[in-house]
Amino acid sequence: MAFFFVSGMIVSVPMTLFSGPFTNGLCFVLPLFYAQVCSTGLVTPLVEEFAKAYPLFYRHGESGRSLYTMGFLTGLSFGVVEFIIYVLQFRAAIPFRVVAVVFHASTASLTAYGIWREQPFRYYILAVARHTANNFSSFFGNWWYVGGLGGFAVAAFLSWTRYQEVQSVQMPD
Repeated sequence: MAFFFVSGMIVSVPMTLFSGPFTNGLCFVLPLFYAQVCSTGLVTPLVEEFAKAYPLFYRHGESGRSLYTMGFLTGLSFGVVEFIIYVLQFRAAIPFRVVAVVFHASTASLTAYGIWREQPFRYYILAVARHTANNFSSFFGNWWYVGGLGGFAVAAFLSWTRYQEVQSVQMPD
């Protein structure tokens, strides 16, 4: 499990940092505000959710519980690194960044659940939609409390209910 915690830091974070300049370039033809909305609100969730799930795709034959846990740990470590970057470099508010740590763990666990259920695309898109709602709402000041916290609450609820499901599946003897 430690491997998956560390992979969020050394695989998922560098993947998003490397792709950042390219994702920003995708929206360059738009006026600045719309380019930022396009990049941060639309493209970044696609990249980050894939980067967090990437270490999980080679796993086969795992139980739902272990795959969920691996996804949660990968997303958690991704969120911790993002927390450190945002707080130290951008002086972001610590309470909001703590929410983001749990948010990343929740959305990564949703994708992991989808991999276990053999529906990875469906749950990846669900995680991306939650991430998009969160990022998009950040452009509208106090509306983030509706979209961002709402996106977090939905992601956490969905993750928790999927966790309950994988916990209830009996392990073979």
